[in-house]
Amino acid sequence: MNFKLTELNYIKPMRTLFLISCAVVIIGLGILLFRGLNLGIDFASGTRVEVQTESQVSQDELAAAFTEAGVDEDISSVQYAQGGTLANVTFVGQLTQEEVASVKTVFTETFGNDPNISTVSAEVGRDIARNAIYAVALASLGIILYITFRFEFSYGVATVVAMLHDAFFMLVAFSIFGIEVNLYFVAAILTIIGYSVNDTIVTFDRVRENIQAYEKERKIKTMDEYRTLVNKAIQETIVRSINTVITVIFTVVALYVFGAESIQSFALALLIGLVMGMYSSIFIASYLWLLIKGMSLNKKKTAAPEA
Repeated sequence: MNFKLTELNYIKPMRTLFLISCAVVIIGLGILLFRGLNLGIDFASGTRVEVQTESQVSQDELAAAFTEAGVDEDISSVQYAQGGTLANVTFVGQLTQEEVASVKTVFTETFGNDPNISTVSAEVGRDIARNAIYAVALASLGIILYITFRFEFSYGVATVVAMLHDAFFMLVAFSIFGIEVNLYFVAAILTIIGYSVNDTIVTFDRVRENIQAYEKERKIKTMDEYRTLVNKAIQETIVRSINTVITVIFTVVALYVFGAESIQSFALALLIGLVMGMYSSIFIASYLWLLIKGMSLNKKKTAAPEA
């Protein structure tokens, strides 16, 4: 298997896969526009009610208790723990002080325990969403600056575009399946940014080494030379990238299967991001870097006759 991976031509399908990715991004934008995201109460105003019961309680029983308490909001999600005796109920919409008091009274009488109720206002939700965007933007800027300092600007641009490509695919996947987007999702986004950038940097570092070794003998003058060096770099790092991703995927799958229901969305986001991160570091970042190098080479050829 290793022999085959290290002998494949990764440059040949790059343009086709890049165009497919562009088409999927356009389709994804349409999906996000029409379907939107299933925002949890971390990003939209809502209420979370945590109740401990003596035995397993169904969603219908919880809904009946809310109705008895005078709460008309539809339940957004119910997550269970401790064998179904700990229920975490969320729904969009803030409770008034009277409704909070009523829920506490009814739930204490019905289930024998005083519920823990927390609410998030619309303003707080907007602040959390804004801060999440700021975090991704700041990370992107820092990555560009660092990679420009350590490598060059073209590497930084290609790396950040590939990174945003991975984050976007996670958003589209969550929109298609209607999975709740919460703070766990933001944590997954930032985690995948780290994995994606790390994988891309490993490839680009080998590209730089190959270019430096090549230019000790002759100056690079054609794009074919760049393509050969990039393909060689991918061949030299592909096994390492796949082994790293597979190792982490085992952990993520175990987290999804055996972890609490509340972190399953986090595990799923990581799983999607890991696969897309490996794909983008090879077929998105590398192709973008070649495009930038091609434009730079064309400018040099155009300037040479004029000089």
